[in-house]
Amino acid sequence: MTIKQISVFLENKAGTLAELTDFLHRHDIDMRALSIAEAQDFGIVRMIVDDVYATTNVLKEAGYVFSITPVLAVKMADEPGGLYKILKVLGDGGINLEYMYAFLANHEAYTILRVADKDKAIDVLKRNGVTMVCQDEIAAL
Repeated sequence: MTIKQISVFLENKAGTLAELTDFLHRHDIDMRALSIAEAQDFGIVRMIVDDVYATTNVLKEAGYVFSITPVLAVKMADEPGGLYKILKVLGDGGINLEYMYAFLANHEAYTILRVADKDKAIDVLKRNGVTMVCQDEIAAL
């Protein structure tokens, strides 16, 4: 059970992130979560959106360079130690975490996880009672 993350590659200069978010706004794209990684010359905007198909279509038409990556989305307790519990389950299960980011929606906490072995991570998380979130659930937030 994975969801689709869109990674947009942007030149690392003032205003490019504002341009992207304005572009998404003008096309009625609702971002659920956002993470930015940067290097000297470029940045990678990782985002979870309400409508992956519509978003990728408008990005492609506008000439943005992007990729789609399968990631895991899980609910976590919105309390001290909530993230630790998820990370402990992954660590105890031998799952290597490549990166992660979190967001809140409708008074619930969620974590997006990019792991080396998706299938093993899904199995470990489910066996330990962690609630996985599917693409339709993300769209409905």
